This record gives sequence, C-alpha cells and structure tokens, in this order.
Amino acid sequence: MTRQEKAEMIEFLKDKFESHDFFYLADASTMTVEQVNEFRGLCYEKGIEMKVVKNKLAIKAMEAIQDDSRKFSDLYPYLKGPTAVLFTETANAPAKVLKNFREDNERPVLKAAYIEADIYAGDDQIIPLSELKSKEDLLAEVVALLQSPIKTVVGALQSGEHKLGGLVKALQERAEQNA
Repeated sequence: MTRQEKAEMIEFLKDKFESHDFFYLADASTMTVEQVNEFRGLCYEKGIEMKVVKNKLAIKAMEAIQDDSRKFSDLYPYLKGPTAVLFTETANAPAKVLKNFREDNERPVLKAAYIEADIYAGDDQIIPLSELKSKEDLLAEVVALLQSPIKTVVGALQSGEHKLGGLVKALQERAEQNA
C-alpha cells in the first residue's frame, strides 16, 4: 500500500468513525471465503457496512478525530490481529447478525463494540448487545406510555358521556315533575 493509499484509507476511516455512533470490531480470521461472503451478505441486508482494516491505520484515523466526547483510545488494545469493522446506524444490528451467524459458525468473534462512547469488550457481549433496544424501539415505547393515560382519559370521558347524558335527562325529568 502506497503512502497516498494509506492517507486515503485513514481519511476514509476517520470519516466513518466520526459519522457512526455505533461500530463493532470483529475477528473474521480463519473463515472461509464462502463464510465471509455469507456474513457480508447478512450484514448488507441489515444495513451494516463491513470493512476489513489495518489496525495501525484504524488507530491513526481514530487519533485524527478531535472530539473529546469520543474516547477511542480504549479501543486500541482490541486493534490487534485481523480486524473487521462493522459500521451501523442501529446499535444492536451487528450483534443480532453475529448471534444468528454464530449459531452455525465459530467466527467472527466480537473483539469490542463502540456504542455511543461506551465500549463493550469481548465475545461474551454479543447476547447483551443483541438485546439492546434501538432508538426507534425506545421512542415507540415512550409514545405508547404517553398515549396510555390519554386513552384512559378519552375512554372515561366517552363512557361518562352516557352517564352525564343520563344524569341531565333525569334532572330534566325531575324538574318537569316538580313544575
């Protein structure tokens, strides 16, 4: 790889790391070409971009990012050996793909996951990461919780409408009898 190609790759990775709040580091070594292609296909279906990287270039790209809220230095120990980076817009998507793929395969192994400045290290994190709720899921839950009291109030008002109507009618009849 020429210096120019390395510089371009560092810039590419820097842009990716800056624009993604979620990415996973995995070891896909010893996988067959068929397995890698199958895994890439599953990633592609879920909107996950898989990029095999040189660790030194990934570290240089992370070091080039001037954002104090992102602490990439904690990931450096995991950037050893063969590394594939899984870039995603949904925090739990790569973990779900890894979990499903690993039912029939030994690899890829999760090295670490970067989830909005938090780092989840080790292959044992696949199941907890796969159970994370996406922003869309959390928003749907919040909306449902907010709608619940409103539905209760509307339901009470609608049922009370009949009671209120009956009460008004009874008062009107009583007033007519007394008159």
